[in-house]
Amino acid sequence: MADAAISVTGLRKAYGPHRVLDGIDLTIPQGTIFSLLGPNGAGKTTTVQILSTLIKADAGEIRVAGHDLAAEPDKVRAAIGVTGQFSAVDGFLTGEENLRLMADLLHLGRARGRARARDLLKRFDLTEAAGKPAATYSGGMRRRLDLAMTMVGTPRLIFLDEPTTGLDPRSRRTMWQIVRDLVEQDGVTIFLTTQYLEEADELAGRIALLSQGGLVAEGTPDELKRLVPGGRVVVRFADADGYRRVVPHLGATSRNDATLTAQIPNEGGVRTLKKLLDWLDGQAVEVAELTVHSPDLDDVFLTLTKEPAR
Repeated sequence: MADAAISVTGLRKAYGPHRVLDGIDLTIPQGTIFSLLGPNGAGKTTTVQILSTLIKADAGEIRVAGHDLAAEPDKVRAAIGVTGQFSAVDGFLTGEENLRLMADLLHLGRARGRARARDLLKRFDLTEAAGKPAATYSGGMRRRLDLAMTMVGTPRLIFLDEPTTGLDPRSRRTMWQIVRDLVEQDGVTIFLTTQYLEEADELAGRIALLSQGGLVAEGTPDELKRLVPGGRVVVRFADADGYRRVVPHLGATSRNDATLTAQIPNEGGVRTLKKLLDWLDGQAVEVAELTVHSPDLDDVFLTLTKEPAR
C-alpha cells in the first residue's frame, strides 16, 4: 500500500533451528496507533528490531515510512523514532540538556536545537522542571522526557515499547493522552508493544496477536473481542433457599454454595439478561447482586495465543 507507514510481506527470521518469525504479513496505515500483542517469546521484540533496522530479516518484503528496509536503511532510520521500555534519559543532565544533546546528535544546529528543546519542554509539560537533573524526575516525567527526546527529530513513525510500565494510574492516563495527541495533531504513526491489554484496548485502532512466530488474529479491539466466547452473568442470591431452588435450572457453568453465587453463560446480550431476570422474578427469588462480563482482550489473548515453544 502506497499510503502505509509499514508494509510487510512474508517476514521470516530464525536463529539456527528456532524459527522466531514464520511468514508475517502486516500493513499499518499512516497516522494510526497499531499494537502488536503476544506472549513473551512470541517474536514481538524481534519484529520491532527488524522494522527499526537493528537486525536483518532472513526473508520478506518490507517497507517502512515509504522506504525499502533492505535497500534504504538510512532513510528508514531518518524517518523513525524508538522509545524503548528502558528510558534513554541521562539522569545527570537536566531535562533541557537531554533534549539539546539529542538535537546535537541529529545535527539540528545550535539555534534550531534550542528552539526545538523549548517547544518540546512546553508541549510535554516539563518547562518548570527543565533546569533540574532528570534523576530527580518522577517516573511519569521521565517517560514524558524520553518520548520528547524521540520527537526531537520529528519522526513520522515511533516504535513505542511499554510506555507506561511502573506508572501510577494518573501518569498512565497522561501518557495515553500524549500518545493520542501525537497521532491527531502531528500525524505520527505509533507502533505500540505493551503487556497491558487495557492500554492496547484504550489506544490502538488495530491490534495484531502474535503467537509462536505467526499472526493468529488482527482487527479492531471490538472485532477481536467478537472472535471468542466468554460472556457471562454472575448472580449472587439473597437467601440460601432461593439459591438452592433455582440454580439447578439455570444452566450454570459454576456455582459457589458458600457465597450463594452462580455463573451463567450469556451470549445473547441484553435480551438474554432480561429473560433471566424476568424468570427469577417469576420464581419469587430475590437477587442480591448481578454482574455482567463481556469478553475483553484478556479473554482474546488467553484463547488465541499459546505458550512459546521451548
